[in-house]
Order: sequence, then C-alpha cells, then structure tokens
Amino acid sequence: QVQLVESGGGLVQAGGSLRLSCAASGRTFSNYAMGWFRQAPGKEREFVATISKSGDSTYYQDSVKGRFTISRDNAKNTVYLQMNSLKPEDTAVYYCAAAYSPGAVVRGESYYWGQGTQVTVSS
Repeated sequence: QVQLVESGGGLVQAGGSLRLSCAASGRTFSNYAMGWFRQAPGKEREFVATISKSGDSTYYQDSVKGRFTISRDNAKNTVYLQMNSLKPEDTAVYYCAAAYSPGAVVRGESYYWGQGTQVTVSS
C-alpha cells in the first residue's frame, strides 16, 4: 500500500518555472516506476512523463520534451517534475502515479494515484 502526495503547484507567468514534488509513503518506493499525468478543464487525463524504478531512464510526451524533467530520489521516497518554459496550455491539475513499469505508467495502468496539484500558467 502506497500513498502519494503532490505539492509545488501554483500560479506562474508564461516562460516561468515550477517544480512539483510527489512524496510517497511505504517501504517499497524503489519497486515502482513513477510518472506524472495532467488534466485540463474539459479534457481527459493525459500522460506527461515517466521514470524507471532506478531512475536510469525517462520518457516524455512530445509537447513537454526539452522543457520538463522528471527525476526521483529513492532515499527520500520522492519523485519530481521540473517544469521550465511554461506555457498557458500547461495549465492543469498534475497527478503523480506509481506503476509496475514505465510502459504501464504511459498506458495509465498505475496502481496508485496522488490527489493532484494545480498548475496555472498565465499569459
């Protein structure tokens, strides 16, 4: 059983940066691939980024490549999403997720989900 709690969301101007954190409870954090999803008003939840159990590999949605960076610190049971060059279209509620593999994260087949944190980018 794992609980995920996101933090770090807020209001930022276009072109700015924000760093999201996802703190996980439990003793088996390193057994899970982790990822981030987002959901904008009136739209379905979409995949943003994922990272392998060890942190050795990552994968991103095309729209955020070169701007967002996912990372993890297994000693702290925490995964991060560094967001740079933010655009208004990045505005959404961002969710942290844990799954069996990065592929499972991409497919939305996560075992656990956080409560979400709001990111608003103004123009």
